[in-house]
Amino acid sequence: MKPVFQVKSKILTLLFFTSGLMLSTAQANLVIEISEGYENALPIAVIPFQVEGVVAVPEDISGIVSHNLRRSGRFAPLANNALPSRPAQLENIVFEQWRSQDIDHLIMGSVTPRPNDRYDVEMRLVDVLRRQQVIGKRWRDVPRQQLRQVAHQMSDEIYLELTGVPGAFNTRLAYVTMKIRDGERNYTLEVSDSDGHNPQPLLRSKMPIMSPSWSPDGTKLAYVSFETGRSNVVVQNLDGTNREVVADFPGINSAPSWSPDGKSLAMTLSKDGNADIYIMNLQTKALRKVTRHWAIETEAAWSVDGKSIYFNSDRRGQPQIFKMELDSGNVSRISFQGNYNANPEVSPNGRYLAMVHSNNGFNIGLLDLYTNEFNIVTDAFLGESPSFAPNSDMIVYAMNRDNKGQLAVVSVDGRASQILSVADGQVREPAWGPYRVQPNK
Repeated sequence: MKPVFQVKSKILTLLFFTSGLMLSTAQANLVIEISEGYENALPIAVIPFQVEGVVAVPEDISGIVSHNLRRSGRFAPLANNALPSRPAQLENIVFEQWRSQDIDHLIMGSVTPRPNDRYDVEMRLVDVLRRQQVIGKRWRDVPRQQLRQVAHQMSDEIYLELTGVPGAFNTRLAYVTMKIRDGERNYTLEVSDSDGHNPQPLLRSKMPIMSPSWSPDGTKLAYVSFETGRSNVVVQNLDGTNREVVADFPGINSAPSWSPDGKSLAMTLSKDGNADIYIMNLQTKALRKVTRHWAIETEAAWSVDGKSIYFNSDRRGQPQIFKMELDSGNVSRISFQGNYNANPEVSPNGRYLAMVHSNNGFNIGLLDLYTNEFNIVTDAFLGESPSFAPNSDMIVYAMNRDNKGQLAVVSVDGRASQILSVADGQVREPAWGPYRVQPNK
């Protein structure tokens, strides 16, 4: 008899989604709860941006920047009522005031309304110790609906300047919510900003939706839909157009994963009887079968150079992570800690391999591919579906807390974390999208 997985993360997802514990109301933003930060988070001052004229600005840009820096865990912005002054220009800064508060950096700026609901926005980052501006940038003629994106872009560049690592605020999350309406389960594939704001539904269904995967250019999602009563792999543009079912074979169609060049999709199919990994050329729809084993082989993740895939297999009796070199077909085992490792995910910088690791519960384990060091970075009863931020510094994953499906974000060193939840439902299956604009100083 073929061995089967005792516990599968995707099966667990379905169990939690179909438990029917939550009541339903209208769609809502993800709510962020900052649960842990760095012990020595850096104090920083974000001065409320000056508004030119009397027109109200629809977004609190400085507030968004302050919230972004706080939820990163690395910074501790001063509360507005604790600011000793509110300078609007470099020449107005009394540097001694800020040094006495142990503040090394100030962020200030202005918003100028323009005709047709557009705005000019300026931002300055000031080094208090050196008494000089280190970033000065202006965004002109910004439409109202893009003000939050500008605030996230500012945050990315400030984070890069102060940490040496690009921020990941001007990015998006894809995830699946489940709510109960009139006794029926309703699933929605949604895309929001990285802070949970501006959620946009991509698909609503009475049947489960699973495994969203971003195209490298951020314009498409691949996912698994059960709309027909069985699994199909779908590719859809983010604007809702050009929805295409790319895998509707007999048996299992699951676990889509984009190649780094965006031209191919790895997926798990059982059309030939066993669950194996295939690679589809998205232009020609030609399939290449890359695993040929009696074991269950699934959850492919590409190496950053596109020359290898990591995947989950029970060929040793219990789920472990293996690596296949696509040119030679050579397969080697990667995970050795514990008796259950699944759902591999490669960091965009190629250094880390995240996985679901079982050790008195299911947590997110992190293997450093450079040093071979392995660490558990979460402390959740049930952690699954890890997905890296594009800066490789944070991981979003699904978890269960108080019998409720939630998302959580943890830094790769495990020292900073936050919880993301919806007030009226379950949320699972996260996927962190690529940059909208690459941060640069």
